[in-house]
Amino acid sequence: MQFHVEGMDCGSCVNKIETALSRLPGVSNVRLNFATEKLDLTLAPDSATRPDDVAKTIKGLGFGVSADTSLPTRSGSEIDNELAVSGSHWWQTRKGRQVISLGVLMGAAYAISLLFPGYETWVFAIAVLTGVLPFAVKALALARSGSPFSIEALMSVAALGALIIGEPEEAAAVVFLFSLGELLEGVAAGRARAGIKALASLAPKTAVLLDAQDRQREVPAASLRVDDRVLVRPGDRVSADGVIVHGASSLDESPITGESMPRARATGDHVFAGSVNVDGVLQVRVEKAAADNTISRIIHLVEEAQATKAPTARFIEQFSRYYTPAVMAIAALIVLVPPLTMGADWQTWIYRGLALLLIACPCALVLSTPAAIASGLAVGTRRGLLVKGGKALETIGKVGAIAFDKTGTLTEGTPRVTDIVAFAQGEDEVLALCASIESGSSHPFAKAIVAHTDAAGLAIPAASTAFATAGKAVHAEVAGRHLAVGSPLYAAQAATLSPGQLAHIQALQHDGKTVSVLLDEQSREVLGLVALRDEPRQDAQEGVAALKAMGVRAIMLTGDNHRTAQAIADSLGMEVEAELLPQDKLRLINQMKGQAKVAMVGDGINDAPALVTADVGIAMGGGTDVAIETADAALLKSRVTDVAHLVALSRATMANIHQNVVFALGLKGVFLITTVLGLTGLWVAVLADTGATAIVTLNALRLLRFKGASSPS
Repeated sequence: MQFHVEGMDCGSCVNKIETALSRLPGVSNVRLNFATEKLDLTLAPDSATRPDDVAKTIKGLGFGVSADTSLPTRSGSEIDNELAVSGSHWWQTRKGRQVISLGVLMGAAYAISLLFPGYETWVFAIAVLTGVLPFAVKALALARSGSPFSIEALMSVAALGALIIGEPEEAAAVVFLFSLGELLEGVAAGRARAGIKALASLAPKTAVLLDAQDRQREVPAASLRVDDRVLVRPGDRVSADGVIVHGASSLDESPITGESMPRARATGDHVFAGSVNVDGVLQVRVEKAAADNTISRIIHLVEEAQATKAPTARFIEQFSRYYTPAVMAIAALIVLVPPLTMGADWQTWIYRGLALLLIACPCALVLSTPAAIASGLAVGTRRGLLVKGGKALETIGKVGAIAFDKTGTLTEGTPRVTDIVAFAQGEDEVLALCASIESGSSHPFAKAIVAHTDAAGLAIPAASTAFATAGKAVHAEVAGRHLAVGSPLYAAQAATLSPGQLAHIQALQHDGKTVSVLLDEQSREVLGLVALRDEPRQDAQEGVAALKAMGVRAIMLTGDNHRTAQAIADSLGMEVEAELLPQDKLRLINQMKGQAKVAMVGDGINDAPALVTADVGIAMGGGTDVAIETADAALLKSRVTDVAHLVALSRATMANIHQNVVFALGLKGVFLITTVLGLTGLWVAVLADTGATAIVTLNALRLLRFKGASSPS
């Protein structure tokens, strides 16, 4: 079952709700996501506990709840509608109204105390009791549900204790400041949750559906089905993942990939839901329903990621369970020891003990990690770096080595013509004749030669009687000449290669290029050479250099031949292991794991085992669904430089967490000492708690300004 929970303002709220629900019979697998406010749990069908009991328990703890019995995978519009419920202004929220009411009440109490000094104690007592009642009720509910050391309990005891020992104004300040602090925490938490809401808003709400007669009808985007045809006009968002069946345009895909420049798309090209059509009119055939489109998948993965607790967060949660009772025990000793052993004043030390109770709240400490993780995940998603959980985000920054697949990861994944060598005629004629012979072939090399010829604006002569000798050559008759394009081995058998021609071939092969030889089979004359290679991505060298500058070892693992792999690796300045089978990659990764944490970057089905074996698997966004689903992170822009950005983001997030933890514990340590020494009182202790929580949250939000890894000089 799924529920939407409202009113959580710090990480400890998650623990309270999870603890309470775990005590209900028949309830298991309780998981509450602070960032998205989504609760998942398993309810046994034969259990006495019903969904209404779950909702009643949550409401009894002081939180809002609504049931969501839909399927786990929801469309962006459904998530957007769900999140819009909690988008009220602060003064419209329950906590906002409570702060305003308490402010008016406290103001009235001060005014009455000035006009009628004799009633000061009674007026403030009424104000304190009225203000503390909701917190006391919530504290009792939490205690019954398994969370006796809640901040509400600590605050209620401190406020009522101050009232009993004759400090009504202090008690009133405690109640008001605590309410104000909770409101500020809620506002900060709302800002931290804005990332998912921003993602959901990218999903188009409507679509223009075309029927068989091309008549247009506006329908909800969520109602689209596979094979529907939709019209996308200039300025519209693409309403579904699909393929263009008519038209050409430039598409702004930055909402999906983070790529700032629009990309040209034409008939046959795939498009993503949420992309913005810049100029042309497109007809798109729907390939995925709304719940399965790219935006919905990203939102679902981000939700899952934010729900996955990082190891640091789990450690801090365990630590906080002992921290609060320990500080409460110290508070009890502060109250009892000085009066009993040294004859000190009871009222003074009770006051100091009550102030110390407020310092025992672990909110800032518990929030220090999830707030930073949520911000890191949000900014990563915005930059096209999709990380599937706090554990992965924490681990990526610790890797000492990153293994890269070659084809489609470090390289473009498609061969390109790199060199044309003419022996008997011009280069253009050599290229055109090769394209003519290869024009009927579907081989990637043939397609690359034809595409290069078209791009050069050359006319391709007509060929006839074309046929292939498997694995050796393609033959055709062009303008009355019997020509062939074949491998150097075939050319050595079918023609006479001069020493100079052999040197040319060897030099090209030494650079990792595949050489096709054009020859006249009648005269046994070699006419020219065309060299092809799967070229490195434009940013590959920069990305590898950035990793090396960060102290991360980069190594290429490929099934390609040694010569080609070494040439590519040398051009990028990285190590290489070539001619590997999938099991060889696993063996090498396991060896590397013995020395340091290892990440693997790949894009194909054959990379999936290695992605799982590595400490962190990173998939290129343009790769197969299997690779993306298997990996711990995906690079939606398919850029090698984003691997370095991912490492930098992880390190920045962990640095932020360490800052938050040091600040939260350090501030509480300082005020613990000043409270024991009598230098600070109750209201300062409240400020120390709520202020620390707000500052920790704001510090985590600084990650939203993350710019990426610095380019190596």
